[in-house]
Amino acid sequence: MFATHAIFQTASGKPPYAISYLVVAGGGGGGTYAGGGGGGGLLTSTANLTPFTTYTVTVGAGGAGSSGSAVGSNGSNSSLGSIAASIGGGGGGAEGSTSAIFTGVTGGSGGGGGSSSIAPSTAAGGAGISPQGFAGGSGNADNATYRNGGGGGGSSAVGTNATTGAAGNGGAGTSNSITGSAVTYAGGGGGGANTTAGSGGAGGGGAGAISSNAPGNGTANTGGGGGGAFTNTGGTGGSGVVIISYLGAQRGTGGTVTTSGGYTIHTFTSSSTYTS
Repeated sequence: MFATHAIFQTASGKPPYAISYLVVAGGGGGGTYAGGGGGGGLLTSTANLTPFTTYTVTVGAGGAGSSGSAVGSNGSNSSLGSIAASIGGGGGGAEGSTSAIFTGVTGGSGGGGGSSSIAPSTAAGGAGISPQGFAGGSGNADNATYRNGGGGGGSSAVGTNATTGAAGNGGAGTSNSITGSAVTYAGGGGGGANTTAGSGGAGGGGAGAISSNAPGNGTANTGGGGGGAFTNTGGTGGSGVVIISYLGAQRGTGGTVTTSGGYTIHTFTSSSTYTS
């Protein structure tokens, strides 16, 4: 999966103007016998755009889910020029005998822990990167009767730990109304299991799976983490999104342009340009 890019140019001949922005990175991929992917890092704030300046907008792709003894891939980063850079969500841990395989991966939000082949055991979730997201939950396995992955972390809550009876749920994402309507972004993926799978976190997190069932993918353009699998391939993380909003009439062209409550909103989900 490749990140997408866009160019953002300020309105020529006009004074600087204030924007609000939301930058969400791609979600991490889920693991096999393993943890859910972490939600993409999320940053939101305000900034002033300088006239005659071109800003590069990068929209991160979701990470691929793993198969076999390999962790899920991290999501790709998203950014708005040098103003904000969000880190891709961590991949979910997998089944393995080393911590590099069964531990969830650090990311904007961390991936859930997988299942160690050292029984009985727990496998730590990956760390999140403050203030963009939270850690993944730990996996839990005896390598005989239960092998349950931890939930991926979300942008507003940790993924839950797996127990002997169930995988962990993905951590919740963050609600944001920059588009004029409340949308939740960057939820963690649920853990995979051979008992009870974990649910995806609010904000596009994919559900975990049991047995040979396919887990859920993270929702596109939310940065949701992919669900963890048991014997199938882990779910793919959802792609990210970059959104800017400013008060008043449209100042330029680029992205998908909408209006709400007197604000103009530019939503970037794929490669494009914004020209004054």
